[in-house]
Amino acid sequence: MPSLDLFGLDGRVAIVTGASSGLGVAFAQALAEAGADVVLGARRAERLASTADLVEGAGRRALAVRTDVSDPAACSALVEAAMASFGRVDVLVNNAGVGTAVPATHETPEQFRSVIDVNLNGCYWMAQACGRVMLPGSAIVNVSSVLGLTTAGLPQAAYASSKAGLIGMTRDLAQQWTGRKGIRVNAVAPGFFASEMTDRYPDGYLDAMLHRVPAGRGGDAAELAATVVFLASDAAGYITGQTLAVDGGMTIT
Repeated sequence: MPSLDLFGLDGRVAIVTGASSGLGVAFAQALAEAGADVVLGARRAERLASTADLVEGAGRRALAVRTDVSDPAACSALVEAAMASFGRVDVLVNNAGVGTAVPATHETPEQFRSVIDVNLNGCYWMAQACGRVMLPGSAIVNVSSVLGLTTAGLPQAAYASSKAGLIGMTRDLAQQWTGRKGIRVNAVAPGFFASEMTDRYPDGYLDAMLHRVPAGRGGDAAELAATVVFLASDAAGYITGQTLAVDGGMTIT
């Protein structure tokens, strides 16, 4: 097979969680452009229609399902809907996430648990549901963060804990499933990309952090989406259990 053909996702079905805004939209569109039909999950179901339009505009089929990934039953229902409509699930992009910036001595148990429930537990419930139906050759891409690897000056213990935990979960699921089930499991650790979370950062924060980024700029969503497509595709067929930092070099400084 020609090398460029390895990057294609023709005939495959991908699930993207957190697909109602930001990076989730970019992931869904990129997967569709690579040839996949895309199942879209998010709590804000009313905002999934515009993402579905992008998928269909790329010539692929879309299915939108309201999903709260912190609920294991909702995760199973999303996968069941994908199987009922398309008969298969080949790719999972575990993107749904929330972020907070609360000083550790003030963060309530409810605030901490709410982040873990979505960012870590929700990814596990989705992986678990997909792992039960995925065939050999499938791929899971977990969206972690550089904050799972380093700090960035904000009080984000819950968020950092969830993203570091996701890296550990990625390694373990890869160990369990790659040899036995033929399912590769990898993660991306994005640096600074525009999203709803970065919109809530203090004024001037991102500019002040650019001295830690050798590339000297924030990332473009298309750059991260292309990395996700790569990890989902056969081009990454010998890569599993890895976390790829897409951060302009932030984690090497």
